[in-house]
Amino acid sequence: MRAILVLMDTLRKDVLTSYNEKSEIITPNLDAFCDDSLIFDNHYIGSTPCMPARRDLLTGRLGFLERSWGPIEPFDITFPKLLQEHGVFSHITTDHCHYFRLGGEGYINQYNTWDYHRGQEGDPWISKIKDPEWMPEEYHGKLRKQYQANREKWYENPDEYPTPKTFMSACEWLEDNKGEEDFFLQVEVFDPHEPFDVPSKYMELYNDEYEGPYFETPVYGEVDVPTEAVDYIRNRYSALCTMTDEYFGKLIDKLKELGMYEDTLIIATSDHGYFLGERNLFGKNYMHDYNELAAIPLVVKDPKGRRKGEREEKITQNIDVMPTVLDYFDVATPEEVQGKSWFPLMNHKDNNKKYALYGAHGITINYADGEYTYFRAPNEKNSPLFEYTAIPTTIRHYLGEKNKSEIQMGRFLKRTEYPVYKFPIYYPSILDGMDNMLKYTQESLLFNIKKDPKQKYPIKNEQKEMEFKNKLKEALIENECPEEQFQRLDLE
Repeated sequence: MRAILVLMDTLRKDVLTSYNEKSEIITPNLDAFCDDSLIFDNHYIGSTPCMPARRDLLTGRLGFLERSWGPIEPFDITFPKLLQEHGVFSHITTDHCHYFRLGGEGYINQYNTWDYHRGQEGDPWISKIKDPEWMPEEYHGKLRKQYQANREKWYENPDEYPTPKTFMSACEWLEDNKGEEDFFLQVEVFDPHEPFDVPSKYMELYNDEYEGPYFETPVYGEVDVPTEAVDYIRNRYSALCTMTDEYFGKLIDKLKELGMYEDTLIIATSDHGYFLGERNLFGKNYMHDYNELAAIPLVVKDPKGRRKGEREEKITQNIDVMPTVLDYFDVATPEEVQGKSWFPLMNHKDNNKKYALYGAHGITINYADGEYTYFRAPNEKNSPLFEYTAIPTTIRHYLGEKNKSEIQMGRFLKRTEYPVYKFPIYYPSILDGMDNMLKYTQESLLFNIKKDPKQKYPIKNEQKEMEFKNKLKEALIENECPEEQFQRLDLE
């Protein structure tokens, strides 16, 4: 038995014609894969952004209730390790640089082997003290000196970009291991994550007439560039999706060439979406988790061909990947796992998953049941709030640096006897460096996404809001949410 997970960072659901018939983004290989697969229509994020999403995926638990961006904990149970214990070989190939920065410790060590393709975003790869030879004097948004140095290694050569190299390394791995059974392969690409750097051959497929300042990475917050620049950055994102799709197609072609396509479980999904000017916003994490960010694609090709070309309305999210993969390899799912295997759905049976919880630590906590979405805002002070961890790294820094005397340590988590640090948090860690971002999530919102799929018209019905307030409270209890969160969210 073989399984492959293809994880494409920041791939929005509405890119694919299977989800959005009006999409003009060119993705023929993903479209063809959708035709061979079961399409999940109500698939949601769990914890965001990048590393919290990956901890969810590996452990089958919602990490954002306890902590923000951080490493694999010593008490975490991950599915690659369980697979190894049962004789299933696991390999990851990736260009995702966050695995190798502060706060990304321990993830790749869960696999038997790993392969890394360098250069994305701020990866400290090419070492130049002086500025790179090409640095634009005028630009919109962010411009990373490090990335400009890195990109000189591949500029305008698609095969040398990190995401194409990742897909091609997966093809090489399959060639080297053809005929083998009992393996799990994770092909994880950073694109179409920003910076939206893409060869001109793909931009030529879209409107490439922009003549304004250089622009490849928006600044998170309200749109701060002219309309033509917004259109341009959307085209760069679209072009990057097309490049990613082309090399995804090469992976599928290799599987077919080796006779491994039909009898391999193949899962294609993302970790979160991204705002490209919708609601006059750029980026992610600081705003309400509207479906532009929270509703993501999930496409699954079953090796037995079950439900090929069909659609599934049941709620799913990425914490369900772990129990699904374990189910597929006939490995028992640990009791602490909160996700639900979707294999019963392949046989038109109920897997008893009724809702999705999702969000980023210290901001809103959100609930979706397939008909409604409910965004619960914190109280005015956004407190009390704590992070729990045995390894106090997070994105860009260490937890507790500014308030060392307030750090506690003890056995605070129900599922483990492992002692952890308890850090008081006065501003969500994921918003470090972004001032006053909590202003975007001051109000709780309820939407009927059946009647209002664009989430434009919040429901003002006290009885209905109370219903979802109670549903959220029950879900938080079921998912072992720290007690102080109920006070922070006025759910006591």
